[in-house]
Amino acid sequence: MNRIPIIIAREYLIRVRKKSFIIMSILGPVLFAAMMIIPAWLSQLKETDVKKIAIVDSSHVFYKVIPETEFLKFDYLENISIDVLKRNFKNLGYYGILYISPIATYDPNSVILYSDKQPSLDTKMHINKYLEEYIRDQKLKTYNIKNLDEILKGVKTTINVRTIKISEEGEEKESSTGIMMAVGYICGILMYMFLIFCGTMVMRGVVEEKTSRIVEVIISSVKPFQLMFGKIVGIAMVGLTQLMIWIVSTFILVSVAQAVFFPQFRLTPTEQVTTQDIMSATPADGSQNVQSNAQSEEMNQLRDALGTLKNINFAVIILTFLFYFMGGYLLYASLFAAVGAAVDSETDTQQFVFPILLPLILGIIVLFSITNNPDSPISFWFSIIPFTSPIVMMARIPFGVPWPEFFLSAGLLVAFFIGATWLAGKIYRTGILMYGKKPTLKEMLRWITYKT
Repeated sequence: MNRIPIIIAREYLIRVRKKSFIIMSILGPVLFAAMMIIPAWLSQLKETDVKKIAIVDSSHVFYKVIPETEFLKFDYLENISIDVLKRNFKNLGYYGILYISPIATYDPNSVILYSDKQPSLDTKMHINKYLEEYIRDQKLKTYNIKNLDEILKGVKTTINVRTIKISEEGEEKESSTGIMMAVGYICGILMYMFLIFCGTMVMRGVVEEKTSRIVEVIISSVKPFQLMFGKIVGIAMVGLTQLMIWIVSTFILVSVAQAVFFPQFRLTPTEQVTTQDIMSATPADGSQNVQSNAQSEEMNQLRDALGTLKNINFAVIILTFLFYFMGGYLLYASLFAAVGAAVDSETDTQQFVFPILLPLILGIIVLFSITNNPDSPISFWFSIIPFTSPIVMMARIPFGVPWPEFFLSAGLLVAFFIGATWLAGKIYRTGILMYGKKPTLKEMLRWITYKT
């Protein structure tokens, strides 16, 4: 067994010196940081082009109903046909033409926005919101309710349901279902990618050594099981090295980007409250009030998201990820190594690889439903079965998993990868020196019964 460390060191050093490892170690953190920073940065971008929209109101009841904003202006036109405007649209200089039909109060499809560009979602939502509120108020006025305007202002309420998770000790922590789902989904996807990437790396390494006949020289000095085990552990160390480089580098990049592009995330709670008070103050201009309310709501959402991220125990997630990565990798890598030893070329691996990948694919298929309901029976069973537990359990961990379920899942995973390594060693021992014959699954199962 003293030759196993030599094999591990050989497999490790060969791969970390490759250009592909160095390139991916650099590009990986950049891509992961971009996936987290770019969506948040794009959401903060505001339209800076002033859009002027002509409004044709056939009913003459929606005048000045839609308030203007800093970059959205409205021009109410009278005594002009919508057909004339459409024919001369390019010469008028408008961003769009909003046509409000007389039947808009009872036909929701009778309001049309004509434009030579695709209107943004914010523009459509702004128009929809104020037209809907105005029509609702006008319908309520038909009931002859006294002081209706004051009543509507008084009953207007906005609800933001906050979720607080209570621990067994009674400790309260802010949580967000959406953010937990995102973290769980990302963890599951990353686990799926790493297991397939590292597993296929083992299989290709075995196939290359077998086809080049290098393995015949190596087998003369070490036992086949030692060679297989050393290869699996060495490549696992390569994967862990790259994973730790990605985690540390991504954390540094995200922290720097947060300080540069999102300085509001670094505000203290007192500063956040002060900023919110300033933004929600009632200005003289009603259009600016609309913009301030929207900005205040966005600030609240950002603050809630930041609070939730701070309450996530990333140390537990990282440690659990490392454990399930090692357990899942040893389980699948042993199977991939057995397949690589049984065939003569990489093209012959397809018939054996798909049954191995099927549980991983199934775990990805049910991943979304599991993050949506992490305590369902399907979530429980898929997180217990060793072939799917690395993916599914990582999707459940951010939500919190009872310790008995975790230990049951971890124990079964350890037991299965030990058994899989032993069975794969039996196949590897026979198949690694067999050439010129495509074995069947039945024949590979018979190899397991051969005595040493």
